[in-house]
Amino acid sequence: MKIVNMDKSPIQPVNSPLFTGGTVTRQGLVGEDASKSFSMGVVNFSPGARNKFHTHSGDQVLLVTKGTGIVATDKEEKTVTVGDLIVIPAGEKHWHGATKTSAFSHITLTSVGSTTEQLEK
Repeated sequence: MKIVNMDKSPIQPVNSPLFTGGTVTRQGLVGEDASKSFSMGVVNFSPGARNKFHTHSGDQVLLVTKGTGIVATDKEEKTVTVGDLIVIPAGEKHWHGATKTSAFSHITLTSVGSTTEQLEK
């Protein structure tokens, strides 16, 4: 068993071409050292920050923990708030991030080995 205290998990800046519109940070919570099946972390978006359209090779689960955000596919765009849980099936083209007026945080859960393909430049 491993216990992780989120308050003690370091917050790291994310510098990736996948993100646009502002500052994004990540806190790793569960990695390969703790689980052979899952990867989990907290992603924090400043107002207006988001990731670009992308897909994952495995399912992704998001749990909103702070603020107001947007989760979108090429067919719909939904506003999400604290307590909302989003399930994104493997291969679904999507993006998620903060609204222009609110910071936004979510916990992300993916399977170990799941890869991300950026579709938007």
